[in-house]
Amino acid sequence: MPINENAPLVVVPGAIRFNTDSMKLEYYRGGPVGFGTTTQTGEWVNLTTDSPDIQTGGARGVFTGGYGPAHIATTDYITITTTGNGINFGNLVTARGFHACCSSSTRGLSAGGISPAATNNIESLTISSTGSTASFGSLSGNLNYGAGCSSSTRGIFAIGKIQPAATLSNTIDYVTIASTGNGVDFGDTSVARTELGSFQSSTRGVFCGGTQSPLTPTIQNIIDFITISTLGNAADFGDLINLGEQGGGSSNSVRGLYAGKEAPAVSNVIEYITIASLGNAIDFGDLTLARDQLCGVASPTRVAWAGGINTSTLQNIIDYVTIMSTGNAIDFGDLQSTRRRLPSQGISNGHGGLG
Repeated sequence: MPINENAPLVVVPGAIRFNTDSMKLEYYRGGPVGFGTTTQTGEWVNLTTDSPDIQTGGARGVFTGGYGPAHIATTDYITITTTGNGINFGNLVTARGFHACCSSSTRGLSAGGISPAATNNIESLTISSTGSTASFGSLSGNLNYGAGCSSSTRGIFAIGKIQPAATLSNTIDYVTIASTGNGVDFGDTSVARTELGSFQSSTRGVFCGGTQSPLTPTIQNIIDFITISTLGNAADFGDLINLGEQGGGSSNSVRGLYAGKEAPAVSNVIEYITIASLGNAIDFGDLTLARDQLCGVASPTRVAWAGGINTSTLQNIIDYVTIMSTGNAIDFGDLQSTRRRLPSQGISNGHGGLG
């Protein structure tokens, strides 16, 4: 059939063009009313992109709460792609330590902890802004030194130790980060334990180390994992090089890094795994100072660790490594104050679960 060159051009919603006047890509957001516009005829709209760099000038890491020498509500942030000292972000509603965190590209959650009594409440913040947190909901139990991980949509919390009875839990809760509400049962970790670390890819959440006894520690080298988008129990991944608890972790989409520990001796060791595979951890390098109760945050290229305690001395150190290399950590800057009892993994809008 011959083409009718005089026929009107029909543009369907979702069509893309390059506007030679504005020198920008545009898409057609078109009628009828109800397809994203209030006009019958539709309209061409600039294509926009979003990233941590656009939101904040670079991937942002947020360190919430801690203890130094009492539980604090202070929240610091850094731009992970640069170096420098922590900057005041705002405050938690409730001062706390030994809590757990997770985040999407826009929102961060801090859950549970002790203050000084154990709590199950969850608070949220908007990563690209600054200011105090807001109430989000509650976990199914009082989390004490559990661990958090997340994809771009779902936040996961391993409960750890339930207070005030000081009994261990293998319960895993999940929430939808973009909404508000209470934690829902996800499944169980392979071994009930507290003081564990965590990190993630966009498909897997990983929990590592910990201790099985609140009173007489039985320290673990366990690494187990979940598939974030499903429900179910954690499966065995492999083992840490060393027994470890109270270390800090974070990741890009390929590698997860775990650093520091308290017992049986305070450590500066950094270990890593390839998240998409199974197997034991591999030596990466060393922190600038041996310590535990530190917090890790990540961009696609770096992990930075902040705070902690070296035997009896509280720290404000922030140091970092380049994830896809191996080697020792480099000084990044300092937190606003010395503190310990930080979450194993903090809040960031550039971690591996968002890819």
